[in-house]
Amino acid sequence: MTPTTLTELAEPQQAVQDEAHSLAAAVEPFAVAADRANEVHPEVLGLLRDSDLCQLVVPKAYGGRFDEVDPLAVCVAREVLMATCSHLDSLFALQGIGSYAITRGGTDEQRARWLPSVATGESLAALALTEPVAGSDLRSITTTVEERGDGLGLRGHKAFISNAGAADFYTVLAQEPAGLSLLLVPADAPGIDVTPTPELIAPHVLGDVVFHDVSLPADARLGPPGKGLDLVLSTLAVFRVSVGGAAVGLAQAALEEAARHARTREQFGRPLARLGPVAGHLADAWADVAATRLLVYRAAELAREDPLRHLDHSSLAKLAATEAACRVVDRCVQVMGRWGLVRDSKIERCYRQARPMRIYEGASEVLRLGIAKRLCEEVV
Repeated sequence: MTPTTLTELAEPQQAVQDEAHSLAAAVEPFAVAADRANEVHPEVLGLLRDSDLCQLVVPKAYGGRFDEVDPLAVCVAREVLMATCSHLDSLFALQGIGSYAITRGGTDEQRARWLPSVATGESLAALALTEPVAGSDLRSITTTVEERGDGLGLRGHKAFISNAGAADFYTVLAQEPAGLSLLLVPADAPGIDVTPTPELIAPHVLGDVVFHDVSLPADARLGPPGKGLDLVLSTLAVFRVSVGGAAVGLAQAALEEAARHARTREQFGRPLARLGPVAGHLADAWADVAATRLLVYRAAELAREDPLRHLDHSSLAKLAATEAACRVVDRCVQVMGRWGLVRDSKIERCYRQARPMRIYEGASEVLRLGIAKRLCEEVV
């Protein structure tokens, strides 16, 4: 434990943290190249598969580590992985984000077909919600599913989908007369086209997925017709808080980099760390990291008890941690000065990777609306 990580973990989560550190160390030589890539980096994927970390995102009955998915263990893993390689963190997290609806609402056959290979990393998962004109407002999606004969037909256009083109299956939100439903769609089903999206400031395996009248069996739904949004909210309740864990890890990495620089870089006859304004940046950054880590871990413990009941706590942790990460990284770039601007340096990568975290899996503004509504409902 370093001086900036004053949080004790129970033995199972400590074991996860140790394994994540081992994996991160193995990935470190590939981290810069992987974080530049818009496609899956084979060495990073191979090392993830060789580890046991993907077991964290499925239940023990299907090859997982714990009886049920443990949000705290996922947060701990993401905190370590994101500090080293955004691409590694994304590959790991999407295994859970794309498959959790199968865990929650799938049939025994669907779970047996996909979850064991998710646990080994053999099958890559993706969750397809966003559309060209529907982002945070999921009720306005236009992708449709209709019953036809003894099967289903899926039409629509999903945009900015993580793992698009790399995934072995998609869980897809679509409209039907009963409401919003979630479909389990194999990536090799005829009628699926994938095109790349514009390159982002922090490169990512991302693409648009178009479903051209894709034929699916009648049992392709996850859960009952019209109950897809419940499964999406369950996924967010478990994995949104883990974005907070990743944000804490990114902020921690930036803080440690800035602290090393401030200890050794001298200006005006003394180390930067002994100059008042620099010391203030470092102290404020540490306060942000420490406070948000405690909030994230507590929210993850609540999500373990009852994910949907504590969705607001997951949202609160994600909001606080991602906003704090941007503040921390910005301060650390300032401490580093010109060295913080060097392309592909640790601190510059942190700067680019922190900004998107305030948008995906719940933009900060949308989270604030939900959090404020819940607060006002609870105040008597």
